[in-house]
Amino acid sequence: MIQVSLSRLLYIYLLVFLAAVFCAWICYEWRRKRREKFSLRHRLRCVICALEFEDRTETLLPRCPRCGSLNERDRLRII
Repeated sequence: MIQVSLSRLLYIYLLVFLAAVFCAWICYEWRRKRREKFSLRHRLRCVICALEFEDRTETLLPRCPRCGSLNERDRLRII
């Protein structure tokens, strides 16, 4: 039988618990960033009126719904 002191056992339990919380946090952040990246895939910003709009078509130069100008398909980035 392995003998372990109470303080060492509490230390091991605390370490395992903190490792599990850290892994859950890393997984949550990874999922959140993937969802955010997926939601910004079709979002564009007009170069004339700065309107952010969503365009799910495959056209090379989508038109802005507000001013009608043509916009290039750039990836919208969050600062």
